[in-house]
Amino acid sequence: MPAKSRFVRLDAFTKTVEDARIRTTSGGVVTIASLLIVLYLIWGEWSDYRRIAVHPELIVDKGRGERMEIHLNISFPRIPCELLTLDVMDVSGEQQTGVMHGVSKVRLTSSKLGGQAIDVKALDLHSTDSIASHLDPSYCGGCYGAPAPPTAVKKDCCTTCEEVREAYASVSWAFGRGENVEQCEREHYGERLDSQREEGCRIEGGLRVNKVVGNFHIAPGRSFSNGNMHVHDLNNYFETPVEGGHTFTHKVHHLRFGPQLPEDVTKKLGAKAMPWTNHHLNPLDDTAQTTDEAAFNYMYFVKVVSTSYLPLGWQSTGYVSGSDSKDILPLGSHGRGEDGSVETHQYSVTSHKRSLAGGSDEGEGHKERLHARGGIPGVFFSYDISPMKVINREERSKTFAGFLTGVAAVIGGTLTVAAAIDRGVYEGVSRVKKLHKR
Repeated sequence: MPAKSRFVRLDAFTKTVEDARIRTTSGGVVTIASLLIVLYLIWGEWSDYRRIAVHPELIVDKGRGERMEIHLNISFPRIPCELLTLDVMDVSGEQQTGVMHGVSKVRLTSSKLGGQAIDVKALDLHSTDSIASHLDPSYCGGCYGAPAPPTAVKKDCCTTCEEVREAYASVSWAFGRGENVEQCEREHYGERLDSQREEGCRIEGGLRVNKVVGNFHIAPGRSFSNGNMHVHDLNNYFETPVEGGHTFTHKVHHLRFGPQLPEDVTKKLGAKAMPWTNHHLNPLDDTAQTTDEAAFNYMYFVKVVSTSYLPLGWQSTGYVSGSDSKDILPLGSHGRGEDGSVETHQYSVTSHKRSLAGGSDEGEGHKERLHARGGIPGVFFSYDISPMKVINREERSKTFAGFLTGVAAVIGGTLTVAAAIDRGVYEGVSRVKKLHKR
């Protein structure tokens, strides 16, 4: 048998001669409709192929020796900046007392005057202008029994009031308003402090900490260590001429762990896609607490969950994180990748407040809730690191092969259904015509 005849027997697509074909008006209508449907469905397949979906994954966080950035913006309308101290400590034993790097204290007018920001030049109570320039170059002020701080301008000397305060803190001595301290009286420290009593303060900026369990707190007075205890000099906080005293009424404008999620990412995800917006990342934003009691303590217990956002085409070499670069990157750039990846953190939080005088919450309807007596007034944030990590990865909803398969299915299915419809219409019209001829 010739080779050609063998292939003829295998032909699954039998043909009809041109004379045996019948073209009808209904067939033309069905053909046009089917072509429009095919084009519409192919466009849907193309849009589905081009659509980028975000798929979440939950894995064990195996990072080691990492650092984490904390960005905060908190206002205290009833306590001046001079009395506020920000301290950070963690379970690794690292303490950062009196943190100032990357953090700004913005002096605010009293709440009666609207709480507006005062000129940044007035930020530092001890500016260079407060140091008497007419002092003898050989002047060496005493430290009043305390050892001179290592940051002193002159070795074994306390030239300024600030250096005397640091010397007192190093030996856990209370300082007060600097009465009978030559340097402080020369700089009018007490008068300047009293002039700021009616002011408020906003603390804003960023910290870089070890990614381990720890806490940071904002409390009054200079902090120092007394044995194994972390204490604050509270004299100037409680002994105030301000009517009603200072309190830790505060508003958390913003608090986040890690970099902010870019706006284009939140728009891409959308509210219906996933609850992955900056509001959900930072549940403490715009939280306000008020109290009229000076000896009052606020505690926020934060559970931090590492979260990665990996864009389409992400490569593992694109991270700007890890122990090698943790200290050389400028504050605010930690966790951002060159390819658009973001290494940030989500957190959940529970809050607790209590009076340092102790007692129950009978006034709030909870007589069974008793509080211990004592402690440090202030706002405390204790954070714990979750061992799990969430990875949000961008992926196409289907592959190119899946797109081609979908197009073939659309064309074949639509034409098959159109042929059946056309055949049914043709047969129906033929039967009606035969009935009319009888």
